[in-house]
Amino acid sequence: MKSKLCLAFLLGLLSVRILADDSVIRVNDSSDPNGPYSIKMIELALKHIDKKYKLVVTKEPWSQIKIMEEVSNGKLDLFWNSSNAEKETLFNAVRICLYKGLLGNRIFIIHKDNQAKFNNIKTLEDLKGITIGQGKTWADTKILEANGLNVVKANKYESLFLMLDGGRFDAFSRGVHEPFGELASHPNLKDLTVEKHLMLVYRMPFYLFVSKDNKALAKDLEAGLNAAIADGSFDQVFFGDPSVQDVMAKADMKNRHAIFLDNPTLSKETPLDRKELWFDPKSIP
Repeated sequence: MKSKLCLAFLLGLLSVRILADDSVIRVNDSSDPNGPYSIKMIELALKHIDKKYKLVVTKEPWSQIKIMEEVSNGKLDLFWNSSNAEKETLFNAVRICLYKGLLGNRIFIIHKDNQAKFNNIKTLEDLKGITIGQGKTWADTKILEANGLNVVKANKYESLFLMLDGGRFDAFSRGVHEPFGELASHPNLKDLTVEKHLMLVYRMPFYLFVSKDNKALAKDLEAGLNAAIADGSFDQVFFGDPSVQDVMAKADMKNRHAIFLDNPTLSKETPLDRKELWFDPKSIP
């Protein structure tokens, strides 16, 4: 009788442990500049659902490839990244763009002595005369290449700043909200600046992704983000974020010359018809 009671007790402890582990969300925020904002959006989603999760953030200096592998093998629970159809077949995508499509408006970080090289670029054909630095696994890389642009690739985000500074390529393409904070965080690279004239425009969702085996977490995050959109708190976090406010103050989106690119990598499931999910640059006062 005692042995049966002990066994039942141990099984009970094990089930509690499993439930506890299931309610933990493990993420890795390495050197990704989108990490702090993405974590804020995860926390916002969790506030809008009944199930209680514990968010555990590690800061291992891993590449995006490594982080995706760790989500696939179950050692991490989610990651955030620009999306494409291929990635959405490998992972469960939470199809609510954390940046309201802002990442699809791209401007360049360049060497300060090279602005003249960009002043006369008016068309996609003109743009093919420069080299653009990007991460090897980034969704944007395939978009730029599909449009015939010359892309120089690196595995690590930080390497791209050093490569640009060293003249390995002409421009580092960034979401309009990214370069100002990035340059501020790299004060040693004093010769890098934001290009003044151009903006690339294409539809580019930025999603949370979980493993194919974790549909419940994806469903909970989607429900939480939708609830935050409905009560206005999603837009409060978006427009209140310092990097987004930097865009409004510094990027001069309305006056830039836009070059529109096709995005052949876009998933057919992208919710393009939900206007509340996408930011319109024309709405900037």
